[in-house]
Amino acid sequence: MHKYLRVLLACGIALSAEAAAAAPAFAQQEGKLPVPRFVSLRSDKVHVRAGPSQNHEIRWTFAKAGLPVEIIAEFENWRRIRDSDGADGWVHQVLLSGRRTALVRAPKDTNTVPVYERASGQGRLIAELQPGVIANLRSCAKGWCRISGERFDGFILQTLLWGAYPDEVIE
Repeated sequence: MHKYLRVLLACGIALSAEAAAAAPAFAQQEGKLPVPRFVSLRSDKVHVRAGPSQNHEIRWTFAKAGLPVEIIAEFENWRRIRDSDGADGWVHQVLLSGRRTALVRAPKDTNTVPVYERASGQGRLIAELQPGVIANLRSCAKGWCRISGERFDGFILQTLLWGAYPDEVIE
């Protein structure tokens, strides 16, 4: 079995005979953008499907534009995404945006997460955010990310966000 076909099957993609024959060409076309990668939802209504076509059943529907999701596989115009809870499914690429956002998450037994004026955790406290807040991800470096939202713009520890990989640099 061709290595690209094995990769597609490992991703849970059921292939027709025509798609299986085209698998090597498809895999070579991919690679324009890295997989996995974080993106956000473009719309307030995004259906997540069991497979990469509108013929597959809808597993659930997201109802919040801007929510960060991780692309974990690609097939034609479809993207297999994973949410912050680890659930995955397929969405059409037009429902996704390259805009980077992040979901604030708190350590156990903590109700809020501090956002600081500077990336060192020093300086003025800008805000205290509750877990689940969606923030625009402006930049990340040296373990700190600059995030912004309706009433805040400051720095947070990168480990307290879902939507940026550990040690990922975003300029």
